Amino acid sequence: MNVRRRRISGIAVTAATALGLGTLSACSSDSSAAGNTDKFDVVASFYPMEYLAEQIGGDHVNVTTLTEPGQEPHDLELSAKQTAQMGEADAVLYLKSLQPAVDEAIAQSDVKTKIDAATLTKLEDHGDVEHDHGGEEHADEHAEEEHSEGGEHALDPHVWLDPVKYAEIAQGVAKAFEKADPDHADDYRKNAEALAKKLGDLDTAYKDGLKNTSTKVFFTNHAAFGYLAERYGLTQEAINGLDPESEPSPARIKELQQEAKADGVTTVFYETLVSDKTAKTLAKDAGLKTDVLDPLEGITDKSKGEDYVGVMQSNLKALETALGAK
Repeated sequence: MNVRRRRISGIAVTAATALGLGTLSACSSDSSAAGNTDKFDVVASFYPMEYLAEQIGGDHVNVTTLTEPGQEPHDLELSAKQTAQMGEADAVLYLKSLQPAVDEAIAQSDVKTKIDAATLTKLEDHGDVEHDHGGEEHADEHAEEEHSEGGEHALDPHVWLDPVKYAEIAQGVAKAFEKADPDHADDYRKNAEALAKKLGDLDTAYKDGLKNTSTKVFFTNHAAFGYLAERYGLTQEAINGLDPESEPSPARIKELQQEAKADGVTTVFYETLVSDKTAKTLAKDAGLKTDVLDPLEGITDKSKGEDYVGVMQSNLKALETALGAK
């Protein structure tokens, strides 16, 4: 994707860069075994899809992933082996527009069940919306992005960071599993209900934890938390927009310093797998703290939690501290 210069203010959101995913789960076998087991073989594109497949499929599925730990899913290039593996699977679970190489391979694949998470909830176009500095709580001027082929604004794919939207996707995945593997439909339904309860509890924890805070504004290294911010009445300010490694302009740094004072911002968040250099530079110049807010694009040894729910709980604690939860 070609990215235009973005104006970031309010809840700044973009289509993502993403960072790798965790090791294969206990119910996963070696990736070469996809399509060759006596279980329902599911290929997941990256961690949030892998987690759903494992949680809903339980003992009946063999889940393999296309994205190795530490890889950026957005820039993933598939090997011939991975493409062949996908063709042998019973189902593939992915999020269209996040990984162009995956989209292309799936379009050419004859795998019977293709589950696009982007069709299971409503994605939002967060491009080119003017921000009103007059103080509307949910004013949204979002990051701008264009597709290389068209120039239209991209839909923000970070839906998994909103537990409510993630639960909607989970429900759709469960229905697809039930249809594709009817012998185990009852178990998929039960597993999906258990996952829905987990995600519902997580949503409640976020609502309660972030309901009464000293400030509603938080700074991030890049704009990955737009859905989460909108869900819980927060405003995300991204230093860099799409590229977490880029250097912000002196004017942008000055703007953020002024906003930090005006809005009572205490903390600049960065990610475990991305350089914290820019965040720490801004924090030093503006007298702010730094902490980790994980976009959950992958689980690694550095993750503050063993799975999706664990990391989301860590993120909530970090936000409560940074926003001055009462």
